[in-house]
Amino acid sequence: MKLQLNKPLIVFDLETTGINTAFDRIIEIYLIKIQANGERTDLYQRFNPGVPIPEAASAVHHIYDADVANEPSFKDKAHDLIAFIGQSDFAGFNSNKFDFPMLVEEFYRAGVEFDISKRKFIDAQKIFHTMEPRNLTAAYKFYCNKDLNNAHSAKADTEATWEIIQSQLEKYEQLEPNIDYLHQFSGQNNLADLAGRLVYNAQKEVVFNFGKHKGKTVKEVFRTDFGYYDWLMKGDFAQQTKHVLTQIKLDMRQ
Repeated sequence: MKLQLNKPLIVFDLETTGINTAFDRIIEIYLIKIQANGERTDLYQRFNPGVPIPEAASAVHHIYDADVANEPSFKDKAHDLIAFIGQSDFAGFNSNKFDFPMLVEEFYRAGVEFDISKRKFIDAQKIFHTMEPRNLTAAYKFYCNKDLNNAHSAKADTEATWEIIQSQLEKYEQLEPNIDYLHQFSGQNNLADLAGRLVYNAQKEVVFNFGKHKGKTVKEVFRTDFGYYDWLMKGDFAQQTKHVLTQIKLDMRQ
């Protein structure tokens, strides 16, 4: 079924220095502009973000400081982008939560007004997750070809989860059947606390993953912002997070 358009649609994606829309910067953008008659125009541009690209980000998109050293800033190209976009609607993948807010922030930083009030937004990820639920019942049907009866009872959900894990190991030959590998594959290896407030950087140092000190090591912050530890201890944070922070504080005294 062909998508019916009343005005142009921009399908786009960004590569950035990170995932914080308030602080991170765009380093690459690709836009496909589709007219109501189906005509397509593409625009591709890289930017010098004006800040170092973190190693963790480069490991994902393989764009390094040297690759964009001679590229223009986003501000230099902001008016060209606005001219290309015009009054288009937008579409992307996870774009409503990340790409579009990031793009709007860059326009604001560049001092360019970007009106969103009359635009429509399509997010393919939202459609995907809505049409293909990613819950335990759906996983049990997909991997075990069984209907999950008594869903949300602890016994039924636990039994189903164990069957799913065994079926996943049978289905995907690339999965190694050992705890260390599956722990890393599940994405928990980078967390320094269970709440995800603290993570490890490339040097295996614990860094803050939120707030005004996001990206800084805990030790660095504790050395320079003397009241921050006390604020954290009084704050509404998980006790396990506070325990990790307290242990780091104690280790610094030794």
